[in-house]
Amino acid sequence: MTEPISIRYAQEADAALVLEFICSLARFEKLENLVEVNLKTIRDELFDPASPARCLLAFSGEAPVGFALFFFTFSTFLGRPGIYLEDLFVVPEARSRGVGKRLLQTLAKIALDRNCGRLEWAVLDWNDRAIQFYEALGARPQDAWTVYRLEGSALMDLAGD
Repeated sequence: MTEPISIRYAQEADAALVLEFICSLARFEKLENLVEVNLKTIRDELFDPASPARCLLAFSGEAPVGFALFFFTFSTFLGRPGIYLEDLFVVPEARSRGVGKRLLQTLAKIALDRNCGRLEWAVLDWNDRAIQFYEALGARPQDAWTVYRLEGSALMDLAGD
C-alpha cells in the first residue's frame, strides 16, 4: 500500500463500505455486541439529506483504507458550531501511513471552512496508540468532563414511555 491517499465524502453507493468500517471498528474496540446498525439504516439515516451525520472515506489508490463519521454541534460558550467525530478507523494494514492524520486534517479544514470553534471526539482509555497519536497532533483530553448517556429503557422512562 504505497499509493497516494485520497479522501472524499461517502455517497449512498458506499453504504455497504461504511457499514463494513463500522463493524471493523466495533471488532477492534471489542464492542461488536453493541452494533445494531444495518445497511438499510445506513442508507436511510446517513444519506438522508436532512441527516446531521457526514462520512469521509480514505482510499489508498482504489483500496478503501479508513473512514471518519462526524456531525456538527454547537457551543453556547463559543457561540459557534463545532464538529464531533463519532468514529475514526483505519484498516490495520494502512496504519502508520498517515491515513488517520489525513482524515483529521480534512475534518480540521471542514471545521475552519464552517467557522467551527472546535473538533472533538472520545477515545477509549485503553487505546494508548490512539491517545499518543491524538496528543502528537496537539489534541488534549478534557479531564474535567465526564460523559453521561441515557439509552434504552432509561431513555424511554425519562421520556415517559
